[in-house]
Amino acid sequence: QVQLVESGGGLVQVGGSLRLSCAASGRTFSRYAMGWFRQAPGKEHEWVAAISWDGGGTYYADSVRGRFTISRDNAKNTVSLQMMSLKPEDTAVYYCAATTLIFSTQYSDYEVWGQGTQVTVSS
Repeated sequence: QVQLVESGGGLVQVGGSLRLSCAASGRTFSRYAMGWFRQAPGKEHEWVAAISWDGGGTYYADSVRGRFTISRDNAKNTVSLQMMSLKPEDTAVYYCAATTLIFSTQYSDYEVWGQGTQVTVSS
């Protein structure tokens, strides 16, 4: 099983950009589809984006499509989330997660989670 560590969060102004990274340990990273979720204070986890095990399929929530890009590098055991045109409503703790399913938007389908990284978008 992999272990996941996110990085790259921070404070950014409205309209700015951030790139989140998730580093995976273990030899089986390429067996997992990966997803990014976020959780704002007082709210449930919200699925943001997902990518298939080989990077051939990418999927986005309507709220971020066209602004966020998910990618992965199986040689480096990393998955990234490039976020652009950030809005105050993007403020949340962002988590990367791994699933053995081909693809899922469901929190309960993901088996491994990182500790999260805070993204704050100020107006």
